[in-house]
Amino acid sequence: MLEWLLHGTIPVGDTGLSVREVVGNVFGLASALLGMRRLVWAWPVGVLGNVLLFTVFASGEISGITTEPLWGQAGRQVFFVAVSAYGWWRWSRATRLGGAADGGAITPRWATGPERLALVGLAVVGYAAAYALLLRIGSWNPTTEAWILAGSMLATYGMARGWVEFWLVWVLVDVVGVTTLVRAGYYPTAGMNVFYGGFCVVGLITWWRAERAARTPSLADPVEPAETTPHQGAPA
Repeated sequence: MLEWLLHGTIPVGDTGLSVREVVGNVFGLASALLGMRRLVWAWPVGVLGNVLLFTVFASGEISGITTEPLWGQAGRQVFFVAVSAYGWWRWSRATRLGGAADGGAITPRWATGPERLALVGLAVVGYAAAYALLLRIGSWNPTTEAWILAGSMLATYGMARGWVEFWLVWVLVDVVGVTTLVRAGYYPTAGMNVFYGGFCVVGLITWWRAERAARTPSLADPVEPAETTPHQGAPA
């Protein structure tokens, strides 16, 4: 089984699909589903997929179309593992403290104005740094991979913080990622990114509703009686 996972292929067309790539994306999908429900297990399940996908992109020879590693794609798997450790800790801590009222680990919220400005600044700086690094080490397409890497960093951090905006960042990452992966021949991952794009829209709506529900008082909540003031001249 281990040999099949590491070196096996699934016969499709002339070249076949890497088992590691397919299984890694299945773990990624499972992590996304758990993340939409705001369950702590989203983080460790995602890490398993990250490890498998790192080996796929770092080799650069799985598809047979490109022989250069996609270091942007590989690098974001490393970042995912690091941020997943932070997200796992943060969501576990929130769960121990009682979690969200609807059963999720955290209660979603929109980022504040200063937090959004910080995200934009980090996006600019992150893209510039990623582009310079990927160009230096010889990645396949630094222009698009730099955005995939920087955007993925921001989105994963936003998920760990519970910001609703992280779904929007993922949509932008997927739009760029699909074209890059198709050109590089990573068809399973490209197909998953198409699905992720639609899934992120659903996730955005789900978290938005949860955020709005958390701000809306429940009908079951007790209502404090209004304090009345005795009429002037009436006995108190």
